Amino acid sequence: MHENIIIINCGSQFTQLIARRLREMKVHSVILNWDINASEVLKLAPKGIIISGGPDSVNEPDAINIDPQILNAGCPVLGICYGMQLLTKLTGGQVSSGNAPEYGVTRITKQADSLLLGKTAPEEFNALMSHGDNVSRLPEGFIITSKTGSGVIASIENAAKKFFGLQFHPEVIHTEHGEKIIHNFAFDICRCSGDWDLTDWVNSTVNDIRERVKASKVVCGLSGGVDSSVSAVLVNRAIGQNLYCVFVNHGLMRLNEPEAVIESYKKLGLNVIYVDASERFLEALKGVTDPEKKRHIIGHLFIDVFEEEAKKIQGTEFLLQGTIYPDVIESGSKKGAALIKSHHNVGGLPEKMNLKLLEPLRDLFKDEVRKLGKIIDMPESIINRQPFPGPGLAVRCLGEITKARLDTLRAADAIFRSELQKANLYQDIWQAFCVLLPVKSVGVMGDSRTYNEVIALRAINSQDAMTAEFTRIDYDVLDKIAKRICNEVPCINRIVLDITSKPPATIEWE
Repeated sequence: MHENIIIINCGSQFTQLIARRLREMKVHSVILNWDINASEVLKLAPKGIIISGGPDSVNEPDAINIDPQILNAGCPVLGICYGMQLLTKLTGGQVSSGNAPEYGVTRITKQADSLLLGKTAPEEFNALMSHGDNVSRLPEGFIITSKTGSGVIASIENAAKKFFGLQFHPEVIHTEHGEKIIHNFAFDICRCSGDWDLTDWVNSTVNDIRERVKASKVVCGLSGGVDSSVSAVLVNRAIGQNLYCVFVNHGLMRLNEPEAVIESYKKLGLNVIYVDASERFLEALKGVTDPEKKRHIIGHLFIDVFEEEAKKIQGTEFLLQGTIYPDVIESGSKKGAALIKSHHNVGGLPEKMNLKLLEPLRDLFKDEVRKLGKIIDMPESIINRQPFPGPGLAVRCLGEITKARLDTLRAADAIFRSELQKANLYQDIWQAFCVLLPVKSVGVMGDSRTYNEVIALRAINSQDAMTAEFTRIDYDVLDKIAKRICNEVPCINRIVLDITSKPPATIEWE
């Protein structure tokens, strides 16, 4: 049995990032929901426990709480953000609401020697804060180890009991030395040895899939992306010819993409059934402008198509989807998490689905999926493909979706990606794409007034899709892109550049 650090999820959008940081250190982590009881936690023999952040205030009557006996598990406990406030309240301290909220990167100053911060962090460093409440009175036995510039307590600890609290988020890239602080907790405080890696995960997952599916058949919804492709190859390794892959052309893919995707799957040797449902999807989306409705319509229709194909294959009991954790956490599917947007893999499932769901990548991040692809010997062309949303261009064509608007978006997007490739920039960008806006602007072409649509360029870099920074692109390259789109794509007379990071924006516009 692997060493475990248990993460109690109180609803933070960053919870899985904590697990990801630990996995990178080869420390096995298990995420449990906040309402887990202490006996279930103890069964996993944790080396340490981390209580995550969350959207609640500990002073609210119905706020998320944990079983207090978890604190008696006999291992170190770290509370992060809301987790620190909850730890404070459960051990006799006081939390004040709304006195000194802090959001964004904040300067932290150390106040005392700290087992958690150790020698890793300098006397001052930057950290990401995101809180409305703050600790106003320490529990007995705790000391303050750092504060913010405005005097808010940023970290506390009780060395005797090995209880630690951080008001800031060490798991995000915005926090300087955050990864090393987590390393201190895992290795110096919890005494983990780091005995877990993704190869072990592959072997155990293949065995689990084989045991669950047995002789049943599985229908896989292939999209062309790395997530569904890795899922298919992984399950194919487990059950072989009992996997039937369905590729649905929903009419929402990029220029010439359906043909390229089918060709790549032939090379993988997968059994692929091609379904052209483009007219069906466009008809269902006719007149719909609300982004959540778009996603749910697409999600439901995907499942309908899969089930229709599954009925043709005798013995089919499972539907395989390439859902990864950012899809799950952004859809707010864990109790206590706030909905950011629903994903077609998790937000569009009908209440009564005729197939059981198989989601082997559900707890992995995008970079882990790529590493997994290499472990199972998938081609680089698929592993390094830029992420593409399940709803496709539907969430990049803002406003009403029509074939004409989609064709306009496809043409502009192809030019954008082509020019980035010519400039040797495309391979270094996490995602680069165009967005067709639901507005028109005045322009001039050939001495004539025009009133045409607007394209936004979006290029971002990210490690995990949970946070992202916009990509700085040379102005000369942007100039070529803008001129080509305006000259070659009918109905476009203005190009704008999206320079918003995540947060506060999401990667996609819808």
